[in-house]
Amino acid sequence: MDETGVLGLLEELSILLEDSKPVFGKSNMRQVDIAAAFEIMDEVRDTFPSEFAQARQIVRERQSLLDDAEAEANRMIEDARSQAMTIASEQEIVRISQQQADQVLADARELERQTRAGAEDYADEVFGHVEQSLDTLLGNVRRCRDRLNANSMAAGR
Repeated sequence: MDETGVLGLLEELSILLEDSKPVFGKSNMRQVDIAAAFEIMDEVRDTFPSEFAQARQIVRERQSLLDDAEAEANRMIEDARSQAMTIASEQEIVRISQQQADQVLADARELERQTRAGAEDYADEVFGHVEQSLDTLLGNVRRCRDRLNANSMAAGR
């Protein structure tokens, strides 16, 4: 579900509450289709875990890429060192191999840094959407409570 899905569900819940009929003789109470309200609440609950799971899956995939890149870099370094040992008498070849291995390792570390930063940015974005959705939900709950309190005060007069 996209990030507007939760907001849409919250709007449905607000409409359900606003359109509900008052209880006879009690203007501060409403008759609400409880099944519809619970269905909407279940959809909201189902949305958040999928967003968290998606963020965790992306972080796991990126970490796997980082691990693979680092393992490949380590294999390449070991290969370069092994080759350098066999042809140790040829100093120039050894120096070039070490430079290449160091470059591969530096590239792998840079890739790891970039991937980790991207994963953290994505996770921050997902948590930002969740926070925004929760703020909206809290605002809707407060607005509904304010209406209920206003109706209670109006009925008490």
